[in-house]
Amino acid sequence: MKKYTPYFLAILLVAAVIALFVTGNNSNNQKKLDGRITLQKKDKIPYGTYVAYNSLSHLFPSAAVYTNKHEPGYWDSLSSYDTHQAYIVIADRFTADEDELKKMIGFVKAGNDVFISARYFSSAADEMFGFSSSSYDLSFFPEEGQDSMKISLHQPPFEKDITYTYPGRTFYSYFDQLDTATTAVLGYDEKHRSNFIHLRVGSGNFYLHMEPLAFSNYFLLHKNNIDYYEKALSVIAPGVNKIVWDEYYLNKSQYDKPPQKRKSWLSVLFQYPAFKAALLTAILALVVYILLEMRRKQRYIPVVTKPKNDSLNFVKTIGRLYYDKGDHKNLCRKMAAYFLEHVRNKYKLSTGSMNEEFINTLKYKSGADETQIREIVSFIKYLEDVPAVSSKQLTDFHKQLEAFYKKA
Repeated sequence: MKKYTPYFLAILLVAAVIALFVTGNNSNNQKKLDGRITLQKKDKIPYGTYVAYNSLSHLFPSAAVYTNKHEPGYWDSLSSYDTHQAYIVIADRFTADEDELKKMIGFVKAGNDVFISARYFSSAADEMFGFSSSSYDLSFFPEEGQDSMKISLHQPPFEKDITYTYPGRTFYSYFDQLDTATTAVLGYDEKHRSNFIHLRVGSGNFYLHMEPLAFSNYFLLHKNNIDYYEKALSVIAPGVNKIVWDEYYLNKSQYDKPPQKRKSWLSVLFQYPAFKAALLTAILALVVYILLEMRRKQRYIPVVTKPKNDSLNFVKTIGRLYYDKGDHKNLCRKMAAYFLEHVRNKYKLSTGSMNEEFINTLKYKSGADETQIREIVSFIKYLEDVPAVSSKQLTDFHKQLEAFYKKA
């Protein structure tokens, strides 16, 4: 069964690739808009404010741009005594209390501008600024094929009334009661309700706006809506030399929201169809592999090689040894002994007396020439009485034996 394991894994791998391809195409075809409303300057998602923040340096080329994360009175980039400064707040909820508003009013009276856009203003802000704001807890989605937000800037101070639209989310927040003696309306929503006002305080100005999604990436990049942003911020004094983008109220509004149910890490990963398919396929492959490996395994059987016949090599080695020493007679006797052993084992002949009967029987059983056999037998008998053997005799005897082995 083990030999089939790679095939199972290969099939599962191919299935995973196909699943990733199919789900990947489906996820691309059904890609959904990221509907999170963050209003963070670092976010490039539709409802972040990356475009608005990075456009400040172009709208105010002579001003230095900073970021603030501290409450009023503890600013590290603004001074309550300097002039020509601008403080911009783009947040979901402007939750300033009375003490924070007083410090902000002191900052404006010194000759500075404050621009605030939020769908909700605190009751302290309503009372201190003399208006009543209407807001909803949820944003609204448009119907398919329709624009949800339709806002316009008022004439004057702007040159003409232009309506700006986009098909994204909207809060429908507006000012429903205003003190017209101290407040100037700068913009309206589609029902001609005030959503952008101006209040003069001392030597400075408050600009209050109730549709923060008008400063989101989605809205500003839709058609020519960047024109709305440029005109809306053109109310800030042109001689401003310092602009501070506030994140204090943006983060504070996040803390004020009710805690959401925490999602598990698995549910977060399963939000992506392609990753979900790949993860499930990997888990399935792992389970199959474990099941296959749980079976009883047979002990490994080693491969036993066939024993080698080294007798001939041994004889050759011994022969070279005797030849190098010059003991040709002894070497010939060893060769003769090997020949007789070969005859006894292969042809079952007795080699005790090598007579005519032995020669004739060996000739018939081996098929060798009778003359060749007689020469070998004669030389073996010759070895018994001769005192020494020359190298030529050794060579001739070796050739005779080799010729016999080849024919026999």
